[in-house]
Amino acid sequence: MKSRLLAGIAAVVVAIVGMLLIFSYAQSADNRAMQKLEPVKVLVVQKPVPAGTSADALAKLVTVKEVPRTGVPASALASLESQSGKVTATDLVAGEQLVAERLIEPAALEVPGSVPVPKGLQEVTFALEPQRLVGGRIVAGDTVGLFATFAGSDTKDTAFQSTSGRVLHKVLVTSLQRAEATQQTTPASPSPDPNPQVLPAGGMLVTVAVADVAAAKIIYSAEFGKIWLTKEPAAAKEDPPTEIRRGDVYP
Repeated sequence: MKSRLLAGIAAVVVAIVGMLLIFSYAQSADNRAMQKLEPVKVLVVQKPVPAGTSADALAKLVTVKEVPRTGVPASALASLESQSGKVTATDLVAGEQLVAERLIEPAALEVPGSVPVPKGLQEVTFALEPQRLVGGRIVAGDTVGLFATFAGSDTKDTAFQSTSGRVLHKVLVTSLQRAEATQQTTPASPSPDPNPQVLPAGGMLVTVAVADVAAAKIIYSAEFGKIWLTKEPAAAKEDPPTEIRRGDVYP
């Protein structure tokens, strides 16, 4: 009985030693393989990082890892020592290697040609084709009239006819950006549009400064209708708001 117990213990010990030897061999094999791949140290993002995050704050959100040289971009960073004062140019995602191009001077984030937002107002952005913003001749700092059109049905009942009208007067444009061609489904459709509208490459993203109620009107107009802008300087005459229907176009 005693001999059987000793034999069992010996077998367990041999098995444990064997497992340790296999683990050690595998680990050393991995190390040898890594050495052949010339491992280098690189900063890897640990948590999502929003654009504009300072390098000092970023230090807590990245860690140093060793990865094969073949998988590391030439501009990959191994530390943030030379990046003081910079901020992230775009949002960073967990798992990506940090490259030098992702860090820029804070001033580079500012939109060229933008103007300050007046106190008490907020900004809202919408996309327009060139013909809807005076042929693209509007610039940051201009004031514009904002008009909206809403599609209706082809009927004599005025309650269901298409309408157009001025929504806001002398709205301050704070910035404009060239928009890439993007697909936009028709907002009024309850289901995805099988033939989505495409914003032309020459389209613009227009940002204006308005109060909250005016912002809601702009958002509604962009979602369920179409927006047109007029170049409306401070001295432009302001007529009372008028809702135009088909019968009003032909006197």
